[in-house]
Parts: sequence; structure tokens; C-alpha cells
Amino acid sequence: MAFSLISLFNPKRVGEVWSAQRGNVKRVTADCKQKMDMETESTRQQKVGKQLQKDIAEIIRQQGMAAYDGAMVSVTAVRMSPDLSFARVHLSIFPSGKAAAVMKVVEQHARAIRGELGKRIAKQMRIVPELAFSVDDSLDYVEKIDKLLAN
Repeated sequence: MAFSLISLFNPKRVGEVWSAQRGNVKRVTADCKQKMDMETESTRQQKVGKQLQKDIAEIIRQQGMAAYDGAMVSVTAVRMSPDLSFARVHLSIFPSGKAAAVMKVVEQHARAIRGELGKRIAKQMRIVPELAFSVDDSLDYVEKIDKLLAN
């Protein structure tokens, strides 16, 4: 079954893809979307993603740790859609026990973050991408592996 990435990242159709065999719309699980998102990115997507990563990290740093309940928030990666209208922002939160509370605050500030991002990239990009935040738990995974190897 072939999937169309354009229909996946259309803001009106996020979460839907077209089936090439039947021509009907099917819902895609989060795992499938993540696999499609992790496929090879073009050079342009990578460059824009790196620039957005720097800008979003700077915006979060300016807001300060107090805004995020004393947690340290860092932007580990930004994945762009092929049409550059959607960005998935991966955040690393330390301590990881505060991840749920920090993500709630980030989601509440998502509109303000996108607005500030728009001011920064207005001259370079036509469309300010829609932002979706997710927790990057790779540091927790590394700690778990280290503990298993230590025993």
C-alpha cells in the first residue's frame, strides 16, 4: 500500500493518508506516521529543521527555567514535513519526572512560541510551520541501558 506524504502533512488532513490501491482515506497510527516522518529528509528539510531547532531553543531559553517549573528544557531535534508547513519538535526535559507538567506548559505556550518564531524567520520562509511538540526520552533509555550493564 502506498502512502502520500503530501496528504499526511496537509494541516486539514493530519493523520489521514490516501490508499493508492483503493482510493479511499485510511487513518494512520502514530507509529506509522512516525516511521514516515523519519524517512529520508531532503537537504532543504534538514537545513530548515536545524535553523528552527536553534531558534526554538533560543525562544525557550529566553522564557527561562521558571516558566517550566524549574526543569531544563532543550530541543533535541526538529523534523520537517516535505512542504515545510509542519514541524515536529522533540524536547528533552530534565528531570524527566517533570516531563508531563512541562509538556502541558509547552502546549499552552505553543502559540506564543510559533508567533515569536514567525518574527525570527519571517524574512527567510513564506509559511511559519505548525509546531507539534513531543518528549525525547532517549536520555532515559541511555540511563536504563547503563543500569542494566552495570548489574
